[in-house]
Amino acid sequence: MEALTEETDPDRRKVMLANLARWRWLPARLGKRYLLVNIAAQELTLWEQGSLEGRWRVIVGKPVTRTPVFTTQVRGVVLNPWWEIPSSIAREGIASFVRRNPAAARARGYVFQNGRYRQMPGDNNALGRMKLVMPNPYSVYLHDTSSRDLFREDPRYFSHGCIRVDRALEFVGTLFANDGWDLARVDEEVATGRTQTFALSESLPLYVTYFTAEPDASASVRFLEDVYDRDPVTIAHPSTSDPTEVYGSPSLLVSSTFGEVAGDLTCRN
Repeated sequence: MEALTEETDPDRRKVMLANLARWRWLPARLGKRYLLVNIAAQELTLWEQGSLEGRWRVIVGKPVTRTPVFTTQVRGVVLNPWWEIPSSIAREGIASFVRRNPAAARARGYVFQNGRYRQMPGDNNALGRMKLVMPNPYSVYLHDTSSRDLFREDPRYFSHGCIRVDRALEFVGTLFANDGWDLARVDEEVATGRTQTFALSESLPLYVTYFTAEPDASASVRFLEDVYDRDPVTIAHPSTSDPTEVYGSPSLLVSSTFGEVAGDLTCRN
């Protein structure tokens, strides 16, 4: 708001006003500890007592399969998850692959069970080694990926709508830090190869947002590309952040029942 009073460019003012309107849809108090995804920035941040505690790159939905804006509660995590493949994605080629060559498909983890296509846990699994338990009406989740090289790309609009998280196991360790976990504990559980669901002792608010203008660390405003074409005008903007700023950076240290929610998590990936 302070920057808006000083801004003289009419197009930048329009974009700033549009983003202030988006903020008004969020609660006045976001919570003592919460997660925020900015789709336009392709970033996930963890906040505690008003301070930034962690930042991760994410991959978000392509313009034709957009990640929706929504709010939910993160209740826990599934390690070594199965991928319950949505029919729309199965029709793109997985279904015919399983039918045509079931042995080769199984080698890549794809199976047809109980009337649906699934992918077994493992290194090839599209969800990687974790996905969050975060009920929402869109079947969109935060999860790991088997295509981790894509986090080096900029921009990162590659998914069918789900949000893929860089350094995902480190993220889980940070998320569960208040429950006594660290990355070593996460690695230990993943190494068992078993699909396991762990509940957070306290649910965490998650806000999936779309801000094309936001405050930055230097107390100015950075403008981001409006890939989803939601701003009232198009403005020229600089490149986003240096890829090394987030990628590979050092670690920073429920109502249906929880079991019902965790047991049937499809994901559009």
